[in-house]
Amino acid sequence: MTLSVLWLQAGGCGGCSMSLLNADTPDFCGLLRNNGVDLLWHPALSLDEGPGLSGLLQDCLSGRVRLDALCIEGALLRGPQGSGRFHILAGTGVSMIEWVRRLCAVATHVLAVGSCAAWGGVAATASNATEACGLQYEDERLGGLLGAEFRAQGGLPVINIAGCPTHPGWVTDTLMALAAGAFTQDDLDPLGRPRFYSDRLVHHGCTRNEYYEYKASASKPSDLGCTMENMGCKGTQAHADCNTRLWNGEGSCTRAGFACISCTEPGFQNPGHAFHITPKLAGIPVGLPTDMPKAWFVALASLSKSATPKRVKKNAASDHVVVPPVPRKTGLR
Repeated sequence: MTLSVLWLQAGGCGGCSMSLLNADTPDFCGLLRNNGVDLLWHPALSLDEGPGLSGLLQDCLSGRVRLDALCIEGALLRGPQGSGRFHILAGTGVSMIEWVRRLCAVATHVLAVGSCAAWGGVAATASNATEACGLQYEDERLGGLLGAEFRAQGGLPVINIAGCPTHPGWVTDTLMALAAGAFTQDDLDPLGRPRFYSDRLVHHGCTRNEYYEYKASASKPSDLGCTMENMGCKGTQAHADCNTRLWNGEGSCTRAGFACISCTEPGFQNPGHAFHITPKLAGIPVGLPTDMPKAWFVALASLSKSATPKRVKKNAASDHVVVPPVPRKTGLR
């Protein structure tokens, strides 16, 4: 039996759909089809519109068409004053949030694709004039559009494939696992994210790890050094496998020279400081690595800096490797 998937876009930029098209395959539709995933409709990939889409939605609600997985991309816009009238599904006269509520009630599984759909994301920044929220979260608070107690027909809460945008593999792997009947409550972390990517940290596999270990830090964008101490990188706190599951098989934010802004986490869009700055207290970064007590970090950082090889220290402040490792015979012991 195939997994029938309906994909709707709420209040977002469409970036997760654009990312999805970069899935590591020469035949995206074939990848889904060959793994038991039937895409009923997608706003950028399907030809049906207007009456065709309205008919499909009604068929899903009535049960004439089986709705195994409802994917929502973008934040749910509840404004103004909870009416949802900021976003009307074209040609229906019905707000998107009302369509989502109705469809979620009949779907076997509900997936929030991207941090906007999961937590509110960028759409919920600052004063949040559109009253944007996620499907089951509002930042880190349970609730959102559907409420804390919501469970889809299959028994699971909303599956939060968080990221801004999501890695295409996070989406396709989740859909394929659902199609194979190989996805359960145990496969979700405490925030409802698939554990196959959220049980990792962006820090894992980062090519700047040698600089991190010696606390040899970058001070400007072109530097090779670790960007945690001065340039806002939260890779030691962000839950994602970006540096072991590379984007387009080639890169990641940190490999491109940018700090990780922790886009898979609730509230990442409102850090309280500029994204390229590391907030500090008495010279110590406020956001320490996950599970790292402050006293340990201070002690280890001091010891690491005192032991930094000249090669690492010099390369950290350069835009290319100035001093390569010195080859020497080791006897391979």
